[in-house]
Amino acid sequence: MTPTQPPPFPPPEPPRPPGAGDGGGHGHPHGHGHSHAHGPAAPVSQHLRKVIAAILIPFAAAVLIGLAVLWPGGAPAHERTGVGFDRQTQHATVTKVVELSCQSVNASGGVPTGDTSTAEGSSAQQQADGTCKKATIRVDTGKDKGRTFDEIVQPDQSRQLSEGQKVVVAYEPSAPDDLQYSVTDVDRRFPLALLAGIFALAVVAVGRLRGIMALVALAISFLVLNFFVLPAILQGSNPLVVAVVGASAIMLIALYLCHGPSARTSVAVLGTLISLLLIGVLGSVFIGWAALTGNTDDNTGLIHGLYPGIDMSGLLLAGVIIGSLGVLDDVTVTQTSAVWELHEANPSTGWRGLYRAGIRIGRDHIASVVNTLVLAYAGAALPLLLLFSIAQSSVGTVANSELVAEEIVRTLIGSIGLVASVPVTTALAALVVSADRPSARTPGRAGAQEAAQAPDARPPTMRGGRGRRRKR
Repeated sequence: MTPTQPPPFPPPEPPRPPGAGDGGGHGHPHGHGHSHAHGPAAPVSQHLRKVIAAILIPFAAAVLIGLAVLWPGGAPAHERTGVGFDRQTQHATVTKVVELSCQSVNASGGVPTGDTSTAEGSSAQQQADGTCKKATIRVDTGKDKGRTFDEIVQPDQSRQLSEGQKVVVAYEPSAPDDLQYSVTDVDRRFPLALLAGIFALAVVAVGRLRGIMALVALAISFLVLNFFVLPAILQGSNPLVVAVVGASAIMLIALYLCHGPSARTSVAVLGTLISLLLIGVLGSVFIGWAALTGNTDDNTGLIHGLYPGIDMSGLLLAGVIIGSLGVLDDVTVTQTSAVWELHEANPSTGWRGLYRAGIRIGRDHIASVVNTLVLAYAGAALPLLLLFSIAQSSVGTVANSELVAEEIVRTLIGSIGLVASVPVTTALAALVVSADRPSARTPGRAGAQEAAQAPDARPPTMRGGRGRRRKR
């Protein structure tokens, strides 16, 4: 054998920490194979697991107690008002559409003041000179299934009907027979269901088992919202308390279901919990200080009219907490995973080094997430912002209006919680994962791990052909 001939193995691994060879130099092949078959040792000790459990088990118990105490048992009944969403609706089909002159169906087709430059004048002109449509609609559900009625579609209406189209009709039993039914919307169930199916297939195709678990967690989140959060608020429970309990239940279920019951997931739960508490405190202070009532449009006005006992400002705060939860989960899980992977790459790094490296990753995450959150709210309020732009209102006037102020407070409070979650979660993860460094482990455990790792660190010439490192 020529001493200078390179060994037929991969290059030797970096040197082990001092003392790692003691007790492991005579390790046999069985110890080497056993170590790699089971992967690296758990970075969190049993003691730290007990500390984490001592914090999270009482918290989970408190959430369960809150669910039991506040469980509503269904939304309270009320008499329908026939306004907005509070109407009886059925599904129907447009069976026939014919064109006819608008003058023959409109009682008055004159142009108000003769000015067609205004919206009212232009609409009246189209109704007077344009071609209208007479649609025959068949009711497909309910006690009047098979009944037909006619509806006139004006040429300036944004929703035009076509033969064979599926629609939603409102039913008002107290109206005259020929006016009891009217078209209120288009039936969009099929395209929405198809889009949801494509979304589910994409999630499962890319995420596989994790994707399936994410879809299950999403379904459970909707169940918690529909069967606990919304009915409990309608029954008069404090919206803030309901939102905190509901959001905590969703957080625990979603995180542990998607990422497994591990110390890593528990640290993400703790970071999310601390950030939610901060959002709740800031929201309570600034919503009250800015005198935001939460009653700013027709829908919230209808809710307040039907259920006067609901605290609308508390409902606004509940929306801020629940709306921030989804993005918080993303940030805390990402930061925790980053710190864990940094520790795996270099187990000798202390918690300060892990924190500094993790916070550098977090800064990029903060920039993208905050921008995403602001643009999401701006996109949702775009029609409102257009109205202010048309009115040529100043920025101060626009921001001071309650409609816009609600969105500003919602966005800024959620963003503050997201920004705070990065250093909080990174610090928790760094402290937990570095508390069990090789230098801090017990002698017995360290000796066992060093014995398992020792064959990897021996020179290649001592391993022979059978000592080649197996892939995990």
